[in-house]
Amino acid sequence: MDSNNLDGGVDAKGMDDLKEPLLKPLDINNKDKRIRTVKFKIGDIECASCATTIESVLGKLDGVKNATVSPIQGQAAVNYIPELITAKKIKEAIEDAGFPVDEFPEQDVAVTRLRIKGMACTSCSESVESALRMIAGVKNAVVGLALEEAKVHFDPSLTDTSCIIQAIEDAGFGADLISSGNDVNKVHLKLEGVNSPEDMSIVQSSLESVEGVNNVEVVFTEKKVAIAYDSNLTGPRSLIHCVEKAGRDLKLYQASLYVPPRRREAEQKHEIQMYRNQFFLSCLFSVPIFFFSMVLPMLPPYGNWLEYKVHNTLTVGMLLRWILCTPVQFIVGRRFYVGSYHALRRRSANMDVLVALGTNVAYFYSVYIAMKALALDKFEGQDFFETSSMLISFILLGKFLEVIAKGKTSDALAKLTDLAPDTAYLLSLDDDGNVISEMEISTQLIQRNDILKIVPGAKVPADGIVVSGQSYVNESMITGEARPIAKRLGDKVIGGTINENGCLQVKATHVGAETALSQIVQLVEAAQLARAPVQKLADKISKFFVPTVVIAAFLTWLGWFIPGEFGLYPKHWIPKGMDKFELALQFGISVLVVACPCALGLATPTAVMVATGKGASQGVLIKGGNSLEKAHKVKTVVFDKTGTLTVGKPEVVSAVLFSNYSMEEFCAVATAAEANSEHPIAKSIVEHAKRLLTKFGSTEHVMEAKDFEVHTGAGVRGRVGDKMVLVGNKRLMRDCNVQVRPEVEEYVSENEKLARTCVLVAIDGKVAGSFAVTDPVKPEAARVISYLHSMSISSIMVTGDNWATAAAIAKEVGIDKVFAETDPLGKADRIKELQLKGLTVAMVGDGINDSPALVAADVGMAIGAGTDVAIEAADIVLMKSNLEDVVTAIHLSRKTMSRIRLNYVWALGYNILGMPIAAGVLFPFTGIRLPPWLAGACMAASSLSVVCSSLLLQSYKKPLHISAKSA
Repeated sequence: MDSNNLDGGVDAKGMDDLKEPLLKPLDINNKDKRIRTVKFKIGDIECASCATTIESVLGKLDGVKNATVSPIQGQAAVNYIPELITAKKIKEAIEDAGFPVDEFPEQDVAVTRLRIKGMACTSCSESVESALRMIAGVKNAVVGLALEEAKVHFDPSLTDTSCIIQAIEDAGFGADLISSGNDVNKVHLKLEGVNSPEDMSIVQSSLESVEGVNNVEVVFTEKKVAIAYDSNLTGPRSLIHCVEKAGRDLKLYQASLYVPPRRREAEQKHEIQMYRNQFFLSCLFSVPIFFFSMVLPMLPPYGNWLEYKVHNTLTVGMLLRWILCTPVQFIVGRRFYVGSYHALRRRSANMDVLVALGTNVAYFYSVYIAMKALALDKFEGQDFFETSSMLISFILLGKFLEVIAKGKTSDALAKLTDLAPDTAYLLSLDDDGNVISEMEISTQLIQRNDILKIVPGAKVPADGIVVSGQSYVNESMITGEARPIAKRLGDKVIGGTINENGCLQVKATHVGAETALSQIVQLVEAAQLARAPVQKLADKISKFFVPTVVIAAFLTWLGWFIPGEFGLYPKHWIPKGMDKFELALQFGISVLVVACPCALGLATPTAVMVATGKGASQGVLIKGGNSLEKAHKVKTVVFDKTGTLTVGKPEVVSAVLFSNYSMEEFCAVATAAEANSEHPIAKSIVEHAKRLLTKFGSTEHVMEAKDFEVHTGAGVRGRVGDKMVLVGNKRLMRDCNVQVRPEVEEYVSENEKLARTCVLVAIDGKVAGSFAVTDPVKPEAARVISYLHSMSISSIMVTGDNWATAAAIAKEVGIDKVFAETDPLGKADRIKELQLKGLTVAMVGDGINDSPALVAADVGMAIGAGTDVAIEAADIVLMKSNLEDVVTAIHLSRKTMSRIRLNYVWALGYNILGMPIAAGVLFPFTGIRLPPWLAGACMAASSLSVVCSSLLLQSYKKPLHISAKSA
């Protein structure tokens, strides 16, 4: 028997129907939600009295509720209140009693996501990461530069979100809480009638007493409350009702749903507005400076008034430039000073340091020139006020354009988020299922088991099961499947999809953050935050880049100043109005500014953001930069058979007897043996046998198999009545010493040549009959295998089915190599063998029982997932049962890696080409030099070009998209 869908795969993993949300809430088993449990492994416990001693020591600690010590296992379990005592202090108390704690175990790990403000380049994100990892209790921290977010795993008994935010702020960055681990389902309510702290306390205690409420946060000044809850136990409408019930006597409380503004969108708008305002403010001063220094002096007599001397040699033009430049340098440019201060305090350097250094050198040298002109009556000198102001203006213009472009990198994700409708029709039914009332409510008020009415053309508001009606539902926005899917009684529907024609009544099974749509968004957000290995190159470069640039700028200044002092180059090289020092200074500042590595840090994350978002919109969920990078190296794709290369709905085409048993008795025995199996082939046999029994007019109750055993990859065994029954392939018969007679061999051989699987049924040690099962090959399979070959990727099939059937299907689709009669662990071993040959291997399976192989492969692809997304094992989840998405995943990965390399060319190209020109390499031969303000424009252009280059991935088209219509 084929072992592609082994029993227990779903339930064992807990992945059925996406019951487990991606961001799991903290497990709070105790009724008193403040109590936590910690376990220690303790050494030197020799007898029961040692255990009693430890228990008495712990019992005296303030905050410890109780402690149990096992002298046999050498373990202690302690229940404590984290507000009064920490796990660390409990550990120290045990050690002070003279017992070593051999192992300080991992505590419950909480997860929090934070928005980080003020990051400019890779060194900033690294600084935030290092600041987070230094906090006691933080297990892991990942900071995404392009996403401007951090995801922190921490031990809640040692630290909390406020300490984490404080650490980020101490490092010089802003931080706002996006979500914590227990915010999986959270509702915000606006309160009315709450006029005093006492009222708020009554509401809070009422809500906290509700079963399923994990956390209640109140803001009395705004009269708002946020409640984190378990959707299995309660819901938003129940919580609103609880608030209203809390009012008594003359005090009446009212609660209504409050939808907080989307923080990411609001912050992006604020950031764009801030940079725009700063740029325009800078231009207000910089444009006149530009005219006074570059334009009017070239237009005599209009610029002659600028040469009028105010005092000694200080001219009107110089004074105006000084006055106008100062606000730009110290008010508009304040952000660079603040950023530099925090960076240097962290003993690192970033873009802010380079910009502040370059503009300060230009500004204060210009002030020195102006002061000298004011003091001396015979002095000629050139100021650089326009350099400082225009440099800041161009950098702000670059950041303004960059934040606009970066906002577009998450467009695909925003479109997914917007798929859920705002309202839904809630039905009230009587005991007979008749509709009593219908009410339009916000989708945020939907609770589990609600009955919802979905009219034609409306969006499905939550994941659920059809309980009445039939229709076609367009699921392309979630799965990428272009054709509408027929839905009738018992079928699942996905939130965010569109009901085409009929009216449906749906029972909500997954709401809020547990819906497939929410999980896809969470998965993509997590992927965008994950750092691709290729980004390590940028991280390494950026660590040394800024100090190297400062040294290079100083050497450039020396390289021009010293030869100038010794007259080693002609005087006519020095531009009019400059001296040797000023020329050298201009070259040094240009090098300082043009070499900023901002674009380098954006090269990888922006491309990963666009690619993962684009993939998700086409039904291909890529779980992070690591998976994306591995997929482009794939040289061999290993396919599962049932449900992957084949449709996955086996049908019995014939049933033959090889004994004296009647067909009725044969079918009854086979049904009893296979009834407990979840295997697709087993189900098809049970269905076929039941049809035959009905045809024979049998009304007998199906017998039950005793001593039921599953033989992995071979079949099942059990006792039906007084008969020992085996149902499976030839290998099972061989292992159980059942002789397969020549006529049976002939029947099996003939069917296997037709790509059919023969399931033998043996009763009391003799083959009683056989079922021939066929599972049609997917229509697109041959085309996909052919396209993979054109991409220089070889294809292999591994299956638990017999060799002849496997070979027939492999020949039909054009697969190179076959491994048949392989159990799940054997599949993983085959993949490891291929990896030992130096091949990068992708495994394509159904994602449920192919977990060992999916994990063993370099890239695991779960196909045909629908709402049952195999999140645990696969690196890439293909949302529909179309093999073309295997090609899409690899092709998109290759395109993305190609785009990342191109981004590095853009990023490093500006630096590699710009630095020599900025240093004046071409100046002696061509007279071409790069003024500092133009160097600033180049630096801004490099970041912008990298982001725009990544945005081009938005136009990605599936390689087999056109041919999909014929599928």
